[in-house]
Amino acid sequence: MIELDDMRLFRALGASRSLAAAARLLNLTPPAVSVRLQRMEERLGLRLAVREARGVTLTDEGLKLLEESIELLERIESIASRVAEQSGSVSGHLRVVAPFGFGRTHIAPLLREMHLTHPKLEVSLILAESPLSAASGADIVLSIGAAKSSSWVGHFLAPNERFLCASPAYAKRIDRLDHPADLSHYECLTLRENDEDVTRLRFMPAGDSHKPGAKGITVRLSGALSSNDGTVISDWATAGLGIIERSEWDAARLIASGKLVRVLPAWRLEPAPIMALLPSRHGVTNRQRLFLDAAKRALDPPPWRQPAGVNPV
Repeated sequence: MIELDDMRLFRALGASRSLAAAARLLNLTPPAVSVRLQRMEERLGLRLAVREARGVTLTDEGLKLLEESIELLERIESIASRVAEQSGSVSGHLRVVAPFGFGRTHIAPLLREMHLTHPKLEVSLILAESPLSAASGADIVLSIGAAKSSSWVGHFLAPNERFLCASPAYAKRIDRLDHPADLSHYECLTLRENDEDVTRLRFMPAGDSHKPGAKGITVRLSGALSSNDGTVISDWATAGLGIIERSEWDAARLIASGKLVRVLPAWRLEPAPIMALLPSRHGVTNRQRLFLDAAKRALDPPPWRQPAGVNPV
């Protein structure tokens, strides 16, 4: 049986992906969080997370539990706001910060529709290379992947895998690419954003990625070309200049159109779910609740998920 405290634990773990950061959110000690997580797994008979030195990676079952927990907790915690909202239209100022590409493609149209439905609501959309760096005073920050700061609470919006891709022409020139270590023989194009070490990627065998004790491998990409703009990197890749790592939300359309194909499909990168981050010091306001509900409707099912599988290389 899942209790409210279990769901709160998992929401905190999903927002931070480390036991220490989750413990800070819950005002507990890391050992206490570890024990509670272990007891949850024993009660359910499921492996929910893989503990590693670099943090915690949620299994498929863990990601599903995270999604369900967030949805149920949000409904419970927003009862008062939803009751109050029935008394009139939403007004005030909503400040949203989002990454450039995802913000333009998915968040700008969403906010346009919100404004048309709620004309008294003032909305500011700030697009930034590193959204958390521009998050001062924000009501909502859109993140591709879990938050690394414990001062924000993550709300799951949609699944998003990460793929390695190349143009069909470049893929034909690949003699051997069966293992992540083989990437050192090829030109890799890197996107430098969010102050992350983008040249370092961790892989797991796709079939074993969530088995207890499964071992991953970390490789460092090498290449002469890099940029802080995802469109530039994608354009370079479609021009046949090398291999890129891109989020599914962006890569899926290029794969569907035949401009890119997947490489190393037998290996899986850590997913980067689409998250809405809210300041942990506040309750959920009517304006934030309106955005979360609208975003979940717009991204369910995820627009980038194709009905048929993509043919990998």
